Amino acid sequence: MASSPRELLYRWYARRLTASLAGGRLPRHVAVVMDGNRRWARAAGYADPSIGHRFGAEHVDHLLGWCSGVGIGHVTVYVASADNLRKRDSDEVDHLMRMVEEVVALRLADPAHEWRLHVAGRLDLLPDSTRLALKRAVAETAGRTGPALTVAIGYDGRQEIVDAVRSYVDEAELAGAAPSVAELADRLTPDDIARHLYTHGQPEPDLVIRTSGEQRLSGFLLWQSTQAELYFCDAYWPGFRQVDFLRALRTYARRARP
Repeated sequence: MASSPRELLYRWYARRLTASLAGGRLPRHVAVVMDGNRRWARAAGYADPSIGHRFGAEHVDHLLGWCSGVGIGHVTVYVASADNLRKRDSDEVDHLMRMVEEVVALRLADPAHEWRLHVAGRLDLLPDSTRLALKRAVAETAGRTGPALTVAIGYDGRQEIVDAVRSYVDEAELAGAAPSVAELADRLTPDDIARHLYTHGQPEPDLVIRTSGEQRLSGFLLWQSTQAELYFCDAYWPGFRQVDFLRALRTYARRARP
């Protein structure tokens, strides 16, 4: 079937945007607040706005493909905050968790997939089936040498910092030195906290994108994103197109410090 003039124009524009990035500065790590699933579903005429979560989960694969295409090797996606899991309607949360299990975890565990999976957040807040599916996918992708995807779920940036400090204290106690609280506080450095974050071992994000028109981080990667460029896009997450992504990269390249 022949492509429509609109499709041809879109492809031409996407190629032009991609070409404009050649030789420019690209982020090593892109983090995305995938916001607007339910609003997208309502705008699309779906009676159940939770259906937007399925389209949103499916769209993660598109994002990974776009990143692979330009050589971005680290991606973090904000799936659900700890607050979402506690306060959202239970049916909606159940639906979202099924999408995480069936679309994200199961698909990444496929041997044909190149991405490694990491998880950031309080897994104890998740249903047993979701927690096990994610842990299984992490284990099955651990040996891969390709790009890395971090799924932030049951996540809260302030709690992450609190947990990092607690982990630092626990580590000192296990070492047997039994330092005083004052000594621990005096020895504590930013590197110590970074070493105990949920995302330890991953580079800090260079570019944070939030869809849906909201212009806030909502507790996402508060420690890690202090030097990141922020990009806000009006499109709802399931409607976030490749050209929207490429525009974000173009903006990053123009802003990026040498």
